[in-house]
Amino acid sequence: MVLPLRYVVPLVTIAAVAASAAISRFHWTLWITIPILLITLWDFLQPRHTLRRNYPLIARLRWLSEDLRPYVRSYFIEGDLEGRPYSHDERALIYARAKNELDTHPMGTELDVYSDEYRWLGHSIVPNADIPEEWRLPIGGPDCKQPYSSALLNISAMSFGSLSARAIEALNKGAKLGNFAHDTGEGSISPYHRIHGGDLIWELGSAYFGCRTDTGRFDPGRFAAQAQSDQVKMVEIKLSQGAKPGHGGMLPGAKVTREIAETRGVPIGKDVISPAAHPEFSTPIELLEFVQKLRELSNGKPVGIKLCVGQPHEVLALTKAMLRTGIKPDYIVVDGAEGGTGAAPVELTNSVGMPLREGLIWVRNALVGASLKQDIRIGASGKVHSGAGIAELLGYGADWCNAARAFMFALGCVQSMQCHTGLCPTGVATQVPWRQRGLVVNDKAERVASFQRHTLHAFREIVIAMGLENPWQIAPMDMRERINSARADAVDRIYDFVPEGALLTEPEATHLARQWAAASAETFRRVA
Repeated sequence: MVLPLRYVVPLVTIAAVAASAAISRFHWTLWITIPILLITLWDFLQPRHTLRRNYPLIARLRWLSEDLRPYVRSYFIEGDLEGRPYSHDERALIYARAKNELDTHPMGTELDVYSDEYRWLGHSIVPNADIPEEWRLPIGGPDCKQPYSSALLNISAMSFGSLSARAIEALNKGAKLGNFAHDTGEGSISPYHRIHGGDLIWELGSAYFGCRTDTGRFDPGRFAAQAQSDQVKMVEIKLSQGAKPGHGGMLPGAKVTREIAETRGVPIGKDVISPAAHPEFSTPIELLEFVQKLRELSNGKPVGIKLCVGQPHEVLALTKAMLRTGIKPDYIVVDGAEGGTGAAPVELTNSVGMPLREGLIWVRNALVGASLKQDIRIGASGKVHSGAGIAELLGYGADWCNAARAFMFALGCVQSMQCHTGLCPTGVATQVPWRQRGLVVNDKAERVASFQRHTLHAFREIVIAMGLENPWQIAPMDMRERINSARADAVDRIYDFVPEGALLTEPEATHLARQWAAASAETFRRVA
């Protein structure tokens, strides 16, 4: 009779302990074999895990393999272009620029230029090297008293609490060194955002952290006290984000430390709910009235909104509300479904929300079609990490770009996919003090500034190659995409771009006609 495997391991470990004891009562092997025996017997007798009960000790190799799988795959198996969400080559580019190392590539592209992964920007026979060393973008419409001169690549929203104190401090110091902006995320303005004085974009989520009443409603007085700070350059109302659009959240009380509680204006150790929808408005007109209110309370600073596009008619409803009321946000940040720095429900991450390219074009079409674009800037956020990526997004309609994960890589993130566990090995996305210790603020701040500087330099090189005067001249017709291995076409032949004012004169002649008819300034619900 063959002895079942589940009995073999316990018997072998017992035999090993007996053999060790026979050699000597205090032989060193007993320090190894006795713990192994205890683990084996525990697995054999415990009632919760079938595999461990049936295959004691050796079943643990399954969990060990699962724990090691991301690292083995990343370091030994993946090709340079295969990693997700960022490939090895993408991460290597960011690391090189952050460290001021060589970022060139030998022997030509590794991309298959005849597959649908390839798209390109058209260069000119007469490149234009006589362009500014740097461009700044003025953000602020007619109702804005304190417009902001923005860099074309800024740090996207990441909250203190999801990122560590040292990570926030390093990001803000990097922003100060490089003269670009740092979005606070919806977790409000922490002391670590303040230490080095880098420009801040204060993001307000549905819980109004940093400016909330005890019941979670918006507190105008608390908002004004923070928004009027010289360091706060713009205010951003977060409607949704790419990683988990249309989803609220709960911060467990166990994670609400004294610092986080003071930063967010919530009780220490108590669960905090972020509702899915904002309690201060529920219609397009009410949203714009809230924008106007924040602009007044901040003494005329730029106020904008951030969203991942979901229901297209809602963007048009907001457009109709702007036309009805005359109230306009100073900017709109479009977050793509491919974005995201922390953890989110898998179904939302994988199946909800419009990708950045389509969302950006939709917002561009709404504003251009309603002749509103001249007063409203568009930002783009979603897997931005290179000068070519910035150029493409400006060609689709953006005025500037934000990046989150790319700046995490500049801080030292290795894409270990532990952001939600508190076990981040690099001290970026954890609140554990000893894990944060490895992140040296001054060193990482230099890398943050270096990455931003080198990326915008690469972006400028593309504008030179295209023979343009400035990057806002990049047009859809300047970019081409593969449709299949035998055919490529200009982007404006693949996607529809609405002409200026078309929604005001002949909306029924545009591809937006059905959604335009379904949109109302009075409600975000469909009306047709």
